Amino acid sequence: MKKLLILAVALVASAISTQSFAQKTKMVGGAAMYPTRDIVDNAVNSKDHTTLVAAVKAAGLVETLKSAGPFTVFAPTNAAFDKLPAGTVETLVKPENKATLTKILTYHVVAGKHSAASIAKAIKTGKGKAKFKTVSGGTLTATMKGKKLILTDEKGGTSTVTIANVFQSNGVIHVVNTVLMPK
Repeated sequence: MKKLLILAVALVASAISTQSFAQKTKMVGGAAMYPTRDIVDNAVNSKDHTTLVAAVKAAGLVETLKSAGPFTVFAPTNAAFDKLPAGTVETLVKPENKATLTKILTYHVVAGKHSAASIAKAIKTGKGKAKFKTVSGGTLTATMKGKKLILTDEKGGTSTVTIANVFQSNGVIHVVNTVLMPK
């Protein structure tokens, strides 16, 4: 009887553990994003982020985004890159444009692990705005429009977070619908 009770407790604990893990795992681009994997290992599985992954590889940022971090990445979708003028992505991934590509990509990265709730809190504290220094040295301004988190780049362009809080082992990804541009 005691062994049966121990087995039952173990099964319940296992079910609870599996359930809480599943709640932390999000689907992005048709793939599960596991909180135990790093930013790159998750992003390569998203069919919505193939352009971003190719750009990260072309810029030589794979090792950086696989490092301990933590990083907050505002990850543009393929559709976000498609909004750029025709030929922009093809031009940026050329070796001679690596510096420009790197600046644009690192403009989407903020040091630290900023959840949507912590960003919203910063916006509230900032009386409707919060500024975040990007890894490229630029600034992103975060605001709220209803319950939507909006980012404004240095050129006045805006991007909306469409999937928030995709937690990674080395940070968090927030999926965005427009590529943000530094000065």
